[in-house]
Amino acid sequence: MMNISENNHWMRLALKEAQRSTGLTSPNPAVGAVIVKDGRVIARGRTRQVGGNHAERDALSILEAGEAKGATIYVTLEPCSTRGRSGACTDAIIAAGISRVVYGLEDPNPSHAGRADGILNAAGIEVERGICEEECRHQIRGFISVQTKGRPWVIAKTAMSLDGKISRRNGEGQWLSNEQSRERVHLLRGEVDAIVTSGETVRRDNPSLTIRSPQVSEEKEQPLRVVLTKCGLDQSQWKLFNDEYKNRTRVFENIKLQDFLSQLSENEGVNTVMLECGGSLMGAFLDSNLIDEFMIFYAPMMTGGPHCAIGGEGVSGLEDRWGLKNPSIEQIGNDLCLRGLVLTESRRELER
Repeated sequence: MMNISENNHWMRLALKEAQRSTGLTSPNPAVGAVIVKDGRVIARGRTRQVGGNHAERDALSILEAGEAKGATIYVTLEPCSTRGRSGACTDAIIAAGISRVVYGLEDPNPSHAGRADGILNAAGIEVERGICEEECRHQIRGFISVQTKGRPWVIAKTAMSLDGKISRRNGEGQWLSNEQSRERVHLLRGEVDAIVTSGETVRRDNPSLTIRSPQVSEEKEQPLRVVLTKCGLDQSQWKLFNDEYKNRTRVFENIKLQDFLSQLSENEGVNTVMLECGGSLMGAFLDSNLIDEFMIFYAPMMTGGPHCAIGGEGVSGLEDRWGLKNPSIEQIGNDLCLRGLVLTESRRELER
């Protein structure tokens, strides 16, 4: 058995492959694989767009027959064991003569969960699991959310002044954050399957909600642009309904947020959603415990005014407040970017 540091090294290479497919594979998870033989990587693979290879088959497709015999494959997710469009990955691993499989995370899909071990062991293949498990879990958090909660993972993006406002004068540009921060937003759009906004934001800002960064893969399809409204919209006036991506725009009127999210995953294959909206809708999602992750850009200014970046009813007391898990803070130009996962089930003790 290989030592932990070697396993971690190879699995992190597999994670890099998985990251290359982030935002490209829904409704499938973005998985990475590397095949190692005699201490060197002989093939790399990643999940392709729907209908294409899974990561294991993608890596094996590079090799000649017999080349993988006796090798170890490192995969960020348990190999699938049922026949889909490309066949079971366990079958491909067995046929290739691989002698050892190391994977990071058990498949959250009930049809696959835990089955690979028995199938591979029966074929004489050694199996090791749980390597870099948390990193592998984070990589497919959207897929896990759909499998376990029946809804996509929700990332809330907002930009605000230091006093938590998004107030601007009439006719003033719609951005508080700087150009570098806005580029980061385009990269985030490249990772998600849908961008959700409100009818109020459409009427106020007339946004495009498109990806406009050359750093995003050309494989990436424009994310769905979803408008939630209580009173409908005159679609003739707004960019979302009249540009080249108008077929990627959806409208939901007077629908419960949980029902809307479930429909996105069931009908559109959406694993990850990005909220780009005003404070009222952002607060409604937060009040409903439907935000899983925040990306907040703080501009070095204070504006005052009535328009809060995050509204809603809020918590009844400090003990009910939401926290962030493993938050990171990055300076981007003069802005600060805070990103972290929302803690909704366990509240931290108050520190006074």
